[in-house]
This record gives sequence, structure tokens and C-alpha cells, in this order.
Amino acid sequence: MPGMRRATPAAALLAFVLLAPARGQDAAAAPGTASVEIVNRTRWAIYELYLSPSASDEWGDDQLAGETIEPGDHFILSEIPCELWDVLLIDEEGDSCVVLEVDLCRDDYKWVIENDALLACQGR
Repeated sequence: MPGMRRATPAAALLAFVLLAPARGQDAAAAPGTASVEIVNRTRWAIYELYLSPSASDEWGDDQLAGETIEPGDHFILSEIPCELWDVLLIDEEGDSCVVLEVDLCRDDYKWVIENDALLACQGR
């Protein structure tokens, strides 16, 4: 599990590229919560995904809980409390990407992760 969080300013700017909001059709959320469909359109499997309230200095548990989001696959997180979240993705090569202050309170989301955005976030 990752320790303290660190994010680069470039990662913060990618919030609009990497995590593009779109109305979620398949996942229903309870009041005060949101559901997120994560679609992996990269060449790399996503091995870990962590969320943390933006006001916190620590990451929560791995949301994938041992599962992997393979290229072309998707994963649904349900009933995420509505607040600002920071997101950490770790791919099959161990590279990480941090996106800051994702607002899940407005609508459900579909996060489509593309090659270019993931590579830019990782600083390659």
C-alpha cells in the first residue's frame, strides 16, 4: 500500500483529460454517493487504484482488491461518498499516476483512461 501522497502539478492538470466526466448509465448510486465506471483504453493493465479524500494525506485501500483492469476492460466502483477525491492508478509496470480533486458529487462518472493521458501523467 502506498504511503504519503505526492502529486506533481502536471498530474493535477490531467484531471480533465484522464478522468473525463460522462453520465453513468449502468451503475446506480445511493443518495449522497456516486458510482464510477473505469474504462482502460491503454496498452497497460491497471493493477491498483486508490482513492483518498482530497483533505487527507493518506491513501485508502486498493479499490481493485486484487483484481486487474486489463486493456479494453472496465471496472465499476459503487457507492463512493460524495466529496472531492484524489485518485492514484498503478499500472502493470509499477508506474503511478495521481489525479487531484475529482468531484464525484455532481453525477455518476465514466472514467476513460487513454494511453497519452496516462503516459503524460506518469511524466514519460
